[in-house]
Amino acid sequence: MYPQLQRTIDSFLPELERLPQERTRRLESLVDFIQRALRERRPARLNFICTHNSRRSHLAQLWAQTAAAHFGIDQIETFSGGTEATAFNPRAVAAIERNGFVVEDPCGDNPHYLVRFAPDTQPQICFSKTYDDPMNPHESFAAVMTCTDADQNCPVVLGATARLSLPYDDPKAADGTPEEAARYDERSRQVAIEMFYALSNVSRS
Repeated sequence: MYPQLQRTIDSFLPELERLPQERTRRLESLVDFIQRALRERRPARLNFICTHNSRRSHLAQLWAQTAAAHFGIDQIETFSGGTEATAFNPRAVAAIERNGFVVEDPCGDNPHYLVRFAPDTQPQICFSKTYDDPMNPHESFAAVMTCTDADQNCPVVLGATARLSLPYDDPKAADGTPEEAARYDERSRQVAIEMFYALSNVSRS
């Protein structure tokens, strides 16, 4: 891991055992899906879905892949999408950079960011797209709904073998306010803790 990212991870690891029971119950479904896939010797594909694929779903995609690498769990593949496409929000990009991810920004209306958690690793390509984009899996994956709007407005995710509800409050509510950066950092940290909690339970199974 990049040094700053490792420091971020070290700062929240003690919090894994202090998650509210309501959240751990939701995360157990994610753990079960991953364990079942690994027992069957197939990739555990996770497609994190929110409305615009601009904030929460990208955070979950990145932190889940980072957690898998941290715990040495192979065969985890993470993706993200929305019910519509906009752009990976620059405020969320700034939050992951503050956490220690290294980001290459090609610019443009919907830039395809290259995001790495460690040197000499393949980057994750992060840009806003619909959940059924050709870059995303179309069968044998878990649809992890990271916002209630997407969960309610997308009753069927074709090809998904599991559908999990894991909603997060949208940091967009703080855009343009003095609390903006702190709210994005808070949401990124929450997502990171929960993805590390889930993958830590997989690694102990």
